[in-house]
Amino acid sequence: MPRKKETITLSIPPGTKEQLEALARRLKIFWGKEPSVSGLIVAIAQQQLALGEPFSLDSNQVKALQQAIKALQDVGHIGEAQTILTLLLSQGKLETPLRQSLMKQLSQPTEGWRIQIEDFRARKQPFCLLYRNSQEQELEFTVRYAETTFYEKRFYLQVWCEETKDVENENPDLPELWHNRCLRFDKIQSVLPIGGEWRGELDSIKVHLQFTGWLAKAYQFREEDLEHQLKDGVLHVTRRVVNPFWLIRELSRYWEDCVIVAPDSIRDRVKQKLKSLCHNYDIEIRD
Repeated sequence: MPRKKETITLSIPPGTKEQLEALARRLKIFWGKEPSVSGLIVAIAQQQLALGEPFSLDSNQVKALQQAIKALQDVGHIGEAQTILTLLLSQGKLETPLRQSLMKQLSQPTEGWRIQIEDFRARKQPFCLLYRNSQEQELEFTVRYAETTFYEKRFYLQVWCEETKDVENENPDLPELWHNRCLRFDKIQSVLPIGGEWRGELDSIKVHLQFTGWLAKAYQFREEDLEHQLKDGVLHVTRRVVNPFWLIRELSRYWEDCVIVAPDSIRDRVKQKLKSLCHNYDIEIRD
């Protein structure tokens, strides 16, 4: 038995029927082969269609969402960040420069690099990596080992590579670590598998630390810590270090409660940073 239907009479301005038919055609709502205005009205009444203009965002809202995107990317939630990017591009009324910037971010295959490199790592597959650093220089690395590490709210790719010339002048005192690099995923330009052997780990050095004061008992041990001993109120720690940059950044938060005892190469780096800091604040130092 056919369903009973209700009828309504609409008073609409000239040309409106054609506009409704065009909208029904665009939304693929047909009766037979013709666009159906009746079907369009039913879809609206049943809330199958969203009405109105795309929402607009003020500058503060755009800035907040951009910060959210960066935060998600930094902690590795690339899919969620891409979702917000897509939402902004599809629904937001954006100025052309911002739209182009977001489209560029959307096209960057950051997650793709991570997935591909993790696959190489699982298969112990060496690879060639093209990288653009913060100075917009393009560098090519022959990678024999890689691992993902979390530093200060962001995941980084740490690799052992054959190339050393780009760091020899910057780190003449640390030849033991010349083969190590710490790279950002969003700066990777391409990766390509190559032949050869896969290494077992990054190069490293042992750094001896002393923690005093409140930190001697409050210090939280890390996976990289090889030995530790509390003696006469001083905590002695030996740590495996693959990147002195991140070590110094971490220890700088502890100030006088932490001392690098050895090796001299790392200790001297901290001395130089302290001298530069004193110079910036007009503090006279006697050598």
